Amino acid sequence: MLLGDLFSETYSAIISNKTRTGLTVLGIVIGIASVIAMVSIGAGAQSSIEENIQAIGSNLLMVTPGAQRGVGTQIRSGQGSAKTLTIEDADAIGNDVLGVEAVAAETSNRYQVKQKANNTNTSIIGVTSNYTIVRNIPVADGVFFTSAQNANAAKVAVLGPTTRDDLFGENSEDYLGKTIRINSIDFKVIGLTEAKGGSGFSNQDDRIYIPINTAQRLLTGDKSVSTISVSAADSKNLPVVQNNIQELLLKRHNITDLTAADFSILNQADIVATASSVTGTFTMLLAAIAGISLLVGGIGIMNMMLTTVTERTREIGLRKAIGAKRGDISWQFLTESVMITFLGGLFGVALGWGVSLIITKFFNVNTVVSYSSIFLAFCVSAGIGIIFGYYPARRAARLNPIDCLRYE
Repeated sequence: MLLGDLFSETYSAIISNKTRTGLTVLGIVIGIASVIAMVSIGAGAQSSIEENIQAIGSNLLMVTPGAQRGVGTQIRSGQGSAKTLTIEDADAIGNDVLGVEAVAAETSNRYQVKQKANNTNTSIIGVTSNYTIVRNIPVADGVFFTSAQNANAAKVAVLGPTTRDDLFGENSEDYLGKTIRINSIDFKVIGLTEAKGGSGFSNQDDRIYIPINTAQRLLTGDKSVSTISVSAADSKNLPVVQNNIQELLLKRHNITDLTAADFSILNQADIVATASSVTGTFTMLLAAIAGISLLVGGIGIMNMMLTTVTERTREIGLRKAIGAKRGDISWQFLTESVMITFLGGLFGVALGWGVSLIITKFFNVNTVVSYSSIFLAFCVSAGIGIIFGYYPARRAARLNPIDCLRYE
């Protein structure tokens, strides 16, 4: 059979029953669109998480109080909540460890904040003056407090955009130099950080930054810190810097056994890798769930092709009687199956892409449609056509021409 004749016969067979063909194609369309939309949601989540992690600073190491964590070790209770790190530890890291660009200690807690009739409950972050460098927190308006203000425990505050809106009104411009009350203590507003986004307790815009000495003296009442953030000068030396910090803190805390360490060091690269692994598994789960609809669509194609073979039994007998071979019959029905799934894949990709754009626009959920997922969708649709069309095509090719001609 000539290739042109094959496609001509395929086209005629597909349009001969438009309703049945359309419903079969619809099953593939829904399956492909579901897979693309779900994968795009997973990929978007992964991209957003990685961007948020990278936004907290570059070449970053985070030292937290509590039991040491490692691969295969059990996380002990009190991780991150113990009081085993101090400002002196942060100063020692900045002064004694080679390859460190900047160090910033912080202590944080949630407090009620008031400004006249307005109030909000938000995170109060006590930090050192170089926190903006280490954690990549640009100041949009005003200034950040200086090391002298930190040393003198000045009662000054830098607001996040969300906190500014809560206390002074949406996009207010009249806040610099104003007084806010944190835990019944007056603080002067001297700056505003740039918007970074986020949600819930992880919203980097819903924070107030004050000098760490002020926070320790007036709010927490102790000298401990909750995190020491370290920015390495070179990403290539990050493991070496991490190891040197570990050795320094073990020596300062008089600990000889690493497993008994009362602190943990978290590498930014490890955070990204862990987050990528989790979101990758999440994406695969979404794709697997959506893939069930593809399986249903494939079964629908097989059902349609088996019905078509039964309806065209006499046609198959006539073709064989005038010289058509088994391969010609098999190729004809297999081509019809692949063509149906190809059309379903084409419309499915368009629908899946459209759904992803709608989700991003109206539901504020980041989605990423990659060309690899589109290519995979076409390959899957073609594969479904071959797999679920093979048996009907083989059955049609093996029909006895005499029995076909007698079929009513």
